[in-house]
Amino acid sequence: MSAGVGVDLENLWIRFGDFVAVRDANVNINGGDFFSFLGPSGCGKTTILRAVSGFLDPSDGRVLIGGNDMKGIGPNKRPTALIFQNLALFPLMKIWENITFSMEIKGASAKERRKRADELLDMIALPGQGDKLPSELSGGQRQRVAIARALCAEPDVLLLDEPLSALDLKLRQHMRTELREIQQRVGITFIYITHDQGEALTMSDNIAVMKAGVIDQIADGKTIYNDPSTAFAASFVGENNVFRGKVKRIMGNEALIATNRSGELVARISTANQGRMKEGDEAMMFIRPEAFALAPQGAAGDHFVTAKVNHEEFEGNVF
Repeated sequence: MSAGVGVDLENLWIRFGDFVAVRDANVNINGGDFFSFLGPSGCGKTTILRAVSGFLDPSDGRVLIGGNDMKGIGPNKRPTALIFQNLALFPLMKIWENITFSMEIKGASAKERRKRADELLDMIALPGQGDKLPSELSGGQRQRVAIARALCAEPDVLLLDEPLSALDLKLRQHMRTELREIQQRVGITFIYITHDQGEALTMSDNIAVMKAGVIDQIADGKTIYNDPSTAFAASFVGENNVFRGKVKRIMGNEALIATNRSGELVARISTANQGRMKEGDEAMMFIRPEAFALAPQGAAGDHFVTAKVNHEEFEGNVF
């Protein structure tokens, strides 16, 4: 494995007949980054992964890995490895045989393969488990075996297609920490596909938010959460309370919004919209739940919204 191999998408279009699955995608993924494509089902994120892996040819545009154009290069010739959603482990092979299958194809001896399997089992914290079958491991352990098998092929780029989606909540939360630690340990580029914002925010160096085949915003997780460039990015990543109204006055990087139901409120203008917004424009204000604090009716101060509690849900640490 060689660290630091970047991946670039240049003016990438993917069409299926009249349907446009990916529209003019331009993405620069730095070598050694953990990069996530985040979006709802059907937004085109897995289609992009298939184009990077070589299982799908772009209609227009280019995929470059390490600066090299991948046009005409098949999946088996690309410096990538792909982990599928269902893991695709061989059920009748022992764990060490699953992990080193790529070495077997290349003619490596059983002794070489076993040595490499033991090294990778140590790395994924499963020492001594090589003689078991996949059915004898838990879901999280099988997930780690799939990662080890992909890394055994010594790829420059590891592609992961929603690999945690079949796990329960507790295990998903644990595995995303382990996955990030493994990525930092091996130092290669990870490209991760998910619809789960928690996975993207906790693991990624940078995230591409996608909607209907279009890349809506590319930034690190904190920027996307705190300074989304579009209404979709704001609504899809994190919880929000949405207020609609009109811009009454611009005050530097802030705007006074006359909301439809809650009076006048001052809001920070997102970086992408600074200099573009003007008085009289229709506006949407997004306020995160953690920005609210309850106060008794009639309390003094600015930025008050009158509300009535209609329903509550107990989730343990919060209502």
